[in-house]
Amino acid sequence: MLIGKPKDIAPSEITPREVYLDRRRFIEAGAAGATGLLLSTPALAALSAHKSALSGSDTPNSLRDITHYNNYYEFGSGKSDPSENAAQLKTRRWNVIIDGAVEQARTFSLEQLLRFPLEERTYRLRCVEGWSMVIPWIGFPLATLLKQMRLTSKARYVSFETLNRPSEMPGQAEGLLAWPYREGLRIDEAMHPLTLLAVGLYGDVLPNQNGAPIRLVVPWKYGFKSIKAIVRIHLSETQPQTSWNLAAPSEYGFYSNVNPAVDHPRWSQATERRIGEFLRRPTLPFNGYGSQVAQLYRGMDLKKNF
Repeated sequence: MLIGKPKDIAPSEITPREVYLDRRRFIEAGAAGATGLLLSTPALAALSAHKSALSGSDTPNSLRDITHYNNYYEFGSGKSDPSENAAQLKTRRWNVIIDGAVEQARTFSLEQLLRFPLEERTYRLRCVEGWSMVIPWIGFPLATLLKQMRLTSKARYVSFETLNRPSEMPGQAEGLLAWPYREGLRIDEAMHPLTLLAVGLYGDVLPNQNGAPIRLVVPWKYGFKSIKAIVRIHLSETQPQTSWNLAAPSEYGFYSNVNPAVDHPRWSQATERRIGEFLRRPTLPFNGYGSQVAQLYRGMDLKKNF
């Protein structure tokens, strides 16, 4: 179903860059649970980040597009459900556990994670349903975090787990998926420079409906691979089970690279519709990031390993 472009947020409602707050203010706001943007008032906090050389040149979607049209089944299956239901999620005192094939498991607080140098990266996001957006993320490479751990020789895969809190995430009370949500990558995918742990967008902290306070962004894969609200990262020797692959293995493969030559069983993946545009555009292999990532899959049958 085609939808019209939502009305853009007024410039007066966005904190000007010249008055952005410093990272200490952001950390304090995160600790207080102020990780959601209030779109009717100036942003509560802002992130300081340098523009990455890996950032794309596409024009970003509006802040309203990005925060009001989402897939986040923990808050409901409708595209507007996350923006309507996510405000109740409490993100204070957030921790991320890293365990498995490491010499010693560690727990990182959000404050510790925010001490990594942050970058601004504009990435395309292509959803398996056939729509796409361009989002100016703020974050740091997943590799930066994993390099803090002493990985063992058995660390061949990385899996991720989302918060499981049905009292604040009403979609988890439904049986659409086996909760908590889980995703995974091969270790070389996880260590690739494009793979990002995002803590913000449009220069400010992540809104709850976009995965606050920390989420994965893997721009060459379909959007469901970019797991939100991460509480655990696990290193393993064997390929992990992932939520959508468990729910519908004929429709959602482990790799889920954007591939216009491999259709979803119920629709074509050859074209996509950028939110805010009426006409469809051709889908690009690896979502347009092929020059950076195609070598990861050299010799693989990408139709079999979809």
